[in-house]
Amino acid sequence: MTEKILVIGANGQIGTELVNALRQIHGSDKVIASDIKSPTFSIRHTGPFEIVNVLDEDNLHHVFNKHRPTQVYLLAAILSAVGEQKPKMAWDLNMTGLLHVLDYAVEFKVNKVFWPSSIAVFGPHSPQQHTPQYCVMDPNTVYGFSKLAGERWCEYYFNKYGLDVRSLRYPGLIGWRANPGGGTTDYAVHIFHEALKYGRYQSFLSANTALPMMYMDDAIRATLMLMDAPADKIKIRSSYNLAGISFTPAQLADQIKNIIPYFEISYTGSDPRQAIADSWPKSIDDADAQNDWGWQLEYDLPKIVEDMIVNLRRGL
Repeated sequence: MTEKILVIGANGQIGTELVNALRQIHGSDKVIASDIKSPTFSIRHTGPFEIVNVLDEDNLHHVFNKHRPTQVYLLAAILSAVGEQKPKMAWDLNMTGLLHVLDYAVEFKVNKVFWPSSIAVFGPHSPQQHTPQYCVMDPNTVYGFSKLAGERWCEYYFNKYGLDVRSLRYPGLIGWRANPGGGTTDYAVHIFHEALKYGRYQSFLSANTALPMMYMDDAIRATLMLMDAPADKIKIRSSYNLAGISFTPAQLADQIKNIIPYFEISYTGSDPRQAIADSWPKSIDDADAQNDWGWQLEYDLPKIVEDMIVNLRRGL
């Protein structure tokens, strides 16, 4: 069957890379990129684009009716750090936007929907080491509890309406093709830009704050693997844990120094994002993703650092 794929939130850190990957697989004309703002050059000029506001029901309904997608990727969201500054706006966009898309996916008989969750669904009372798929989940950020509620809605629409919704709990994501979008893990992207421009970086997280991270190439590959897997292999309809690798700002800085010996890192000592990071897992158990649909990580920390620096240097 010929796919017609709608990506909502295509201008973001994940969307820019996912659109390009999907267009390479399915053909540029089969992947409709969309966002609330005009896109980057590469997205705009390699295939169709629509202005979409997930909170505008008429606008969103028009786009579904016009394109009749077989797959929808909903990436539009307000992330953790920005969400704490605009909590009600974050809840409205993250929750109401999801419900609009789920409703139209049912109405227009969309075959598959992808919606990203996050390790932010875990909280201070969740196990911090090798956090399992099922455990206490008490997120204390708007981003976190909007994602946790979203997981429940996704599972509900699968059970009640038979909608094939699939989801991943992304760890922090690191990539060189697009700017990060206001998350607590963004330091792990900013640090590379600052290292190459100035040879130094001031981290808003403390030296020994360990968090699960993943290279964008792995995240995109995991997303496509999940969506390509036969429906009977998808045993979890809330969201799958995705582990990545865990490291601290100090460990990342040491790895960067192997390539940029003069690089120096310092620490602010106080930042509201520290409290968010402290409530999140230090490492994740993603055995279910491995067992159900064959997930395997490819990028370790040295490979991530080398690839980031090589590619960012090309753009300088």
